Amino acid sequence: MHIQDKVFVVTGAARGLGLAMAQAIAQQGGRLALLDLDQVAVTAAAKTCGNESRGYVCNVADEASVEKAFANIVADFGRLDGLINNAGLLRDGLLIKHKDGKLLDKMSLSQWQSVIDVNLTGTFLCGREAAAAMAQAGNGGIIINISSIARAGNMGQTNYAASKAGVASMVSTWGRELARFNIRTGGIAPGVIASDMTASMQPEMLERLAKMVPVGRLGSPIEVAEVALFMIENDYFSGRLIELDGGLRM
Repeated sequence: MHIQDKVFVVTGAARGLGLAMAQAIAQQGGRLALLDLDQVAVTAAAKTCGNESRGYVCNVADEASVEKAFANIVADFGRLDGLINNAGLLRDGLLIKHKDGKLLDKMSLSQWQSVIDVNLTGTFLCGREAAAAMAQAGNGGIIINISSIARAGNMGQTNYAASKAGVASMVSTWGRELARFNIRTGGIAPGVIASDMTASMQPEMLERLAKMVPVGRLGSPIEVAEVALFMIENDYFSGRLIELDGGLRM
């Protein structure tokens, strides 16, 4: 797919990975619809992606909010060519905490459900609405889901790992289902990526974290964006997930 003048939706796009991917697409001539919860932040982010880009408030875990956002995007831009399902939530915790014969704590249902609602249900809802819009227009397109290497299981992340495993499975499922509409799919499973959170860490802790990665450093949001661009531009790529983890495996 040629990116020039195509319309792409990126969720969780007010900052971080989402914004980096949106900006990379904009630099190739794409037009962006950025979705996030904060109107001020997402509007400011959209301004960094060119004059034709817009920010929309959307709670990806809410069906009505997603339906309204995608209807507005199609009405405003007249088309939809791509979606990057990036919005995500972390609420880490052990399944149980047990010490000296006593049960001290359990992962709460709200910890589980909030992450599933955003990461998994949000990906489903946005993917569904994007696929419907693309199929209706008949121009094809691409849906990219942001998973994580944690999908293989990671201590203290029952909720997150389960959600990201589900997100990964949607890539192959939708790749088969949507091919008849000329809609391709892709997935990216990042490892440890530099972020606002890592920037606030103590230098010695950050150094230890980097040493865990075989290539000896953290990944950058730009490197994730480059993988997304590859998936968009290569029309023979579909239904597959790329691990971008510097050689790290869980």
